Amino acid sequence: MTSTTPSILHLDKEALKVLAHPLRSRLLVELRLHGPATATDLAQRLETNTGATSYHLRRLASVGLVTETEDGRGRQRPWRAATDMHSWDEHDASGDPDAEAATDWLRRSYLRFFVQRYEQWLDVQSSWPIDWQDAAGATDFALRLTAERLAAFQADVLAVAQRYRELPPVAPGSDEQTVQVHLYSFPLEAERR
Repeated sequence: MTSTTPSILHLDKEALKVLAHPLRSRLLVELRLHGPATATDLAQRLETNTGATSYHLRRLASVGLVTETEDGRGRQRPWRAATDMHSWDEHDASGDPDAEAATDWLRRSYLRFFVQRYEQWLDVQSSWPIDWQDAAGATDFALRLTAERLAAFQADVLAVAQRYRELPPVAPGSDEQTVQVHLYSFPLEAERR
């Protein structure tokens, strides 16, 4: 079996500041979810103009988040996400007020995106087969952890996700779907500090 280890770009301060923009974030999501597309196609899908789309794709490319494919000609040059995922740690932004603001904006934007997508699912879930309705779901639980144990827990969850990424493709014609998984973990006593 071929490994499908995701490519991950660890964002530095500059990349965080570049990505913390509404259209840039949407462009990256669109390319990751739906594959390569031209600036014109992306502008139509996201209901913006091609000039702005091209400019913001170049900004994303400047920090390694997107790249042009080899398939284009002239102005019809497709772009693709350069990596499957990106990450950062809060210490990557520490001491730079603009980078700190960028991480705050990105986390809040991702949360809004998740809520929007989950509400879309809730709106249509009853039209899906019952086995999908049973399999999809949400849960929450509270754990008593140190910062180190929380980091280990998240690493374990990522390892489980990686195991599923490496499963061989299912047979053509199956009901395989792209499934989005989100993990949010944070102290409940946030006001304590």
